Amino acid sequence: MGRTLRKGIEDSVYHGLKRLVDIVGALLGLMVLFTLFLFLVVLIKLDSRGPIFFVQTRVGQYGHRFKFIKFRTMKVGAHLRQWELDDLNESGGITFKLHNDPRITRVGRILRRTSLDEMPQFWNVLRGDMSLVGPRPPLLREVSQYNDIQKVRMTVPQGMTGLWQVRGRSNLKFDDMVDLDVHYALNASLAIDLKILMATFPTVFLGRGAV
Repeated sequence: MGRTLRKGIEDSVYHGLKRLVDIVGALLGLMVLFTLFLFLVVLIKLDSRGPIFFVQTRVGQYGHRFKFIKFRTMKVGAHLRQWELDDLNESGGITFKLHNDPRITRVGRILRRTSLDEMPQFWNVLRGDMSLVGPRPPLLREVSQYNDIQKVRMTVPQGMTGLWQVRGRSNLKFDDMVDLDVHYALNASLAIDLKILMATFPTVFLGRGAV
């Protein structure tokens, strides 16, 4: 009983501190990158027609659905052409990944390589839809195909960066990504979160594993 109570208190403290780090980190990210944010808005509009942001329904912790936002990196109507490319999927699983995807715009390639397309997700973090650290939030159709082991990754807040983002990003196969996400979900702690955040900066700066 005492051990269970202590574990419950430890979990509550961790989740409280994690949320505090998320709020502070998201606010700092939005403030520090505000000028760059405006510059990217102009670049996206000049590069191709269409909206500035790409908004999509994703699945968060325990099945919570939310509007996931990022800078648009593909041509308008790109999602309607995915069936043409399904045979070229490089993920080895139920997610879709393709290096040199012909639907990506010129500016979109730069945004993806530098992960700047993810900047608007600081708003998702601030709202509580996501965390700074955690598995990437999947699509509804992907979650519907998860087995019991894969569902474990949904027991923690989904995040902007995580273990597989700093262990190879898009170079990893789907099963490897899931293994890392499940490992994180079963061992999450503030120390691990901070290590992942610190490892994210050089990974993004060097562009390792970017599509």
